[in-house]
Amino acid sequence: MGESQPLHAKITSELGLLLLLATAWGASYTFLKVAVTTIPPVTLIAGRTLIAGLLLLVIMRWRGVKLPTDAANWRRFLFQACMNSVIPWTMVAWGTRELDAGVATILNSTAPIFTFILTAAVTRHEAVTSRKLIGVIAGMAGICLIVGVQALGGLGTQLIAQIVCVLAAICYAGAAIFGRNFKGLDPMAPAAGSLLCGSAILIPLSIVVDRPWTLAPSMNSLLALLAIAVFSTALAFVIYFRLIQTLGSVGATAQAYLRVPIGVAFGVIFLGEQLSPTVWIGLACVVVGVAAMTIPARSAKPAAV
Repeated sequence: MGESQPLHAKITSELGLLLLLATAWGASYTFLKVAVTTIPPVTLIAGRTLIAGLLLLVIMRWRGVKLPTDAANWRRFLFQACMNSVIPWTMVAWGTRELDAGVATILNSTAPIFTFILTAAVTRHEAVTSRKLIGVIAGMAGICLIVGVQALGGLGTQLIAQIVCVLAAICYAGAAIFGRNFKGLDPMAPAAGSLLCGSAILIPLSIVVDRPWTLAPSMNSLLALLAIAVFSTALAFVIYFRLIQTLGSVGATAQAYLRVPIGVAFGVIFLGEQLSPTVWIGLACVVVGVAAMTIPARSAKPAAV
């Protein structure tokens, strides 16, 4: 009895962190929607990766963790940066200029579904189960419900933005599979290394494309950039890697289906967004699909001897 209370408190603490992580990543789409109004996507993501990468470096130094110095790991960091931040984050930032934050949240949270598809088609390092197949079908149905409405009306800016957000989710899926190559490193090292590599790519690109010294970002956009860099990136990564150690990788991925309704709620509450009935149905399909992909199956009870 004496140990039950501390154990219960620990479980409650980890579930609280899981909810905080889902909130941090769910809110990021609302922050993006506000920030991108006066900060162009490339410059916005350059600032996000630089601020978050430097913060993670400070946290790593406080923990006594060092970044690797060999060229092989930094080549992997560079590739991970392109797949996990440079390309998809810029895509999503561009997409949110045309889309509601809630729609971007739904489309971008389909990464586990595409991870499964790529795994089944290419790497085949995980078993294909009937439940995962049902999750894929439900998730793809949700995407078709959301994107299909725009497709029927012709190729407009919203359809292009929706397709871009789906492509970003496919990039996340590739990054998740490639991330298996970082075994043996402290989990925060690839996060910090890839973010710093991302900023090294995006800062020169921002200087050439956006000429940031000519921009006049609003205070709201600057605060949103700071929020997405500190809360939705640096703090979120710290929580995520903590949960991987305590809940395991499968338990930590539970945030994927929690962040969908949270992200939609942020858009509705803080931006006054309203989703069409078709999008709400698509949201339900995506949540069911992502949940089926990420919630661990209960192991069968051993038969009585």
